[in-house]
Amino acid sequence: MSVLTHTQLDPAAWDAFVASHAHGHVLQTQRWGDLKARVGWQAERVALTLGGAMVAGAQILYRRTPWGQPFAYVPKGPVMDWEQPALGAALFKAIEQCARRRHSYLLKVEPDLPDSQVMARRLADYGFAASAQTVQPRSTVHLDLTAGLDEILARMKQKWRYNIRLAGRKGVTVRAGTRADLPAFQRLMQTTGARDHFGVHSQAYYAAAFDLFTPPGLASWLLAEYHGELLAGIVVFTLGRTAWYLWGASGDSQRNLMPNHALQWAAIEWAKARGCTVYDLWGIPDEVGAGQISAEDEADGATDAGAQGGLWGVWRFKQGFGGQVVRYVGAWDKVLSRPGLWLYRLAAEIKRRAVPLPGGA
Repeated sequence: MSVLTHTQLDPAAWDAFVASHAHGHVLQTQRWGDLKARVGWQAERVALTLGGAMVAGAQILYRRTPWGQPFAYVPKGPVMDWEQPALGAALFKAIEQCARRRHSYLLKVEPDLPDSQVMARRLADYGFAASAQTVQPRSTVHLDLTAGLDEILARMKQKWRYNIRLAGRKGVTVRAGTRADLPAFQRLMQTTGARDHFGVHSQAYYAAAFDLFTPPGLASWLLAEYHGELLAGIVVFTLGRTAWYLWGASGDSQRNLMPNHALQWAAIEWAKARGCTVYDLWGIPDEVGAGQISAEDEADGATDAGAQGGLWGVWRFKQGFGGQVVRYVGAWDKVLSRPGLWLYRLAAEIKRRAVPLPGGA
C-alpha cells in the first residue's frame, strides 16, 4: 500500500473518490477545501492507494493560532472503510505525519459515523480522546428519499403537509437562484443572523461557494418569492447519494405564507431528481440526539424555559418533516504538542471563555 500526499493527488480524482465512497462527504471534497481557504484555512489531502487506486484518505484543514502552531481538523472524515482497523491505523498514521510536519498542536477528527460504542472504542484505539468541542452539529435529522414523493409527503406531520400546500395556494414560488441573487441572499442572511443571534459568512464567502459548487450541479440556491418579493432562501449541497441543507435565511415579512416549508419541499424534489437517497437537515439540539429529552416532549412544548432558544426552534421546524434523528460519534482529539495545548488553554483562560473553534459548515 502506498501513501499519496497533497502534491501527488489529482483534485478531480480525489473528489471522484470521495463522491463514490460509502463514507464520502461534501466537507471532504477538494472544492470544500478551496472554499475554506478563502477564510483563512489551509487544506491538504493524503490518501492510501492499492494497485494504483485510492482506498482511503482524508482532507485536513489547518487554522493557524496567534502563537504560530496550527490546529489540524478533519471534517466529516476520514474517508475509509471503518470495518478495516489495519487500514484505519495506516491512514491515521499518515494523517498524523501530515499534521506533525506542520507543527500542529492538536489533531481533531469528526467522522461521518453514527454514534456507537464500537466506533468510540475504535477511535480510542487509534489514540484519540472524545472531545466536548465539536465543530459540526453532532445531532441531525435524515429524511429517507428512497420512497416516492407522495409517500415522503405522507410521512410528514399533517400541519407540515398543509403548510407546503398553503404556500403554493397563496402564490409563493420557488426558483433556483443565480449569482446575481447573492447580494439579496446576503441581506436575508444578515437579517436572520440578527434576529436569531448567530454569525453569518461574508458575501464573498457565499459567492465563492456558489462558484465552486453550483456550476457542476453540486449545490443549489433555492429562493422563495411572493409577487417578486424575496421571502426566504436555502442552500442545499449534494454529493453521491446524500444532500445536505447547510444554510438558510428568511425575512421578517409574509412569514405566514410558509416560504420555508415550500423551500424544503423544493429541496427534497431537487435532491431526489439527482438520485439522492438521504436528505440531511443538518443540525438539531444534541439533547434530542442523545436521548436526554424525547422528541415527543419537545414537539409538545413540554421542555423547560431554558430549552426554548438556540436550535430548539430549528428542531421544532425540522422534526415535522418525518425524518429520523441521527447522532454522530462526535469530535475526537489527539494532542500533538503539550506546550501548544497549554498555550491554547492559557489563551482561553485569559479571555475567560473557551476559545471557539472556527468552523461549522
